[in-house]
Amino acid sequence: MTNLPSNERVTLSERVRAALGELRPLQHPEHSDVAQWRAPTPADIDAMLEVQVAADRVDHPSWTTPREDIADTFELAEFDHAHNSLIGFSSEGAPIVVVSAMRHPDTSEKVKVYLNGAVHPAWRRRGIGAAAARWQHARGLELLTADAETALPGELDMYAAEHDLGNVAIAEGLGLRTARWFSSMVRDMDIEIPELEVRDGIRFVQYSADRAEDARLARNDAFRDHWGSLPSQPERWAQFVGGAFLRPDLSTLALADDGRIVAFCLASVNEDDWETLGASNSYIDLIGVVRDHRGKGLAPRVIAQTLKAIKAAGLEKAVLDVDTDSPTGANTLYERLGFVATEREQALIREF
Repeated sequence: MTNLPSNERVTLSERVRAALGELRPLQHPEHSDVAQWRAPTPADIDAMLEVQVAADRVDHPSWTTPREDIADTFELAEFDHAHNSLIGFSSEGAPIVVVSAMRHPDTSEKVKVYLNGAVHPAWRRRGIGAAAARWQHARGLELLTADAETALPGELDMYAAEHDLGNVAIAEGLGLRTARWFSSMVRDMDIEIPELEVRDGIRFVQYSADRAEDARLARNDAFRDHWGSLPSQPERWAQFVGGAFLRPDLSTLALADDGRIVAFCLASVNEDDWETLGASNSYIDLIGVVRDHRGKGLAPRVIAQTLKAIKAAGLEKAVLDVDTDSPTGANTLYERLGFVATEREQALIREF
């Protein structure tokens, strides 16, 4: 980073411009194979899903994006598809590319923008993804620099499957670099679940809707030192815990004597993933222990409770994702509990 102002308080906008020069006005992408680019509306949810699911089946064949996940983005107050997303169609009207830039609503620690998108596999290797990513990147920079006064750190994030070399090349061409690896892990439910003694003063209960806010606060405390994590906001959390997939009967909360949630294991079921994985399964979305209760063996115990519930429900496998450099050693813990790593994904970022 060069040519930074000499004063002590350098704004994020100044840092971005020092690194990249004066930002160009946002330009609509152009590509000969894309007859129409436009902002998507709720009427385009199924077209967006068509692109995303086709890409999922190639990029990470063990799971696909639910329609509900796409529909939920149109309900978020902090995300405006009209300015932050594009969908591209062929001359025959087929949807072939979807791209977006989404700023995380929490800016207490940093300004983070996620660059998400997909190109239908039948239209790849033609430069469509690169054209869309240039627009996406430019919009992401606009979102980073929207508050001219903030001096917070800024970050662009993009995720790519390990074998998706085209997406990695696009990200690296925009100045992003791999900062972290995440592994998907699968557990066969025929494997014996360890019996672990209950810690004094701790009781386990199923998740229930009346504990939604307490669970959000516990999640935010547990993940404060996890790489890339920012506090979960009420609107997005409500979509998660109140959505179609979370299974309270498979989700476990560990409560202290005073009723406070000190550990949790929240699991969901999306039957559309059963065909792609080749087995009925539950996805474990979140596992955490609040920081003042770490080192007490709560993580394996709360996971074991959820595994018992998954087995009792007759599901064949449990699936989760883990940061391979987790500060809590989570990947080693999951291996001890019978999970086996399968595919990997990399996080590419650029910091300002």
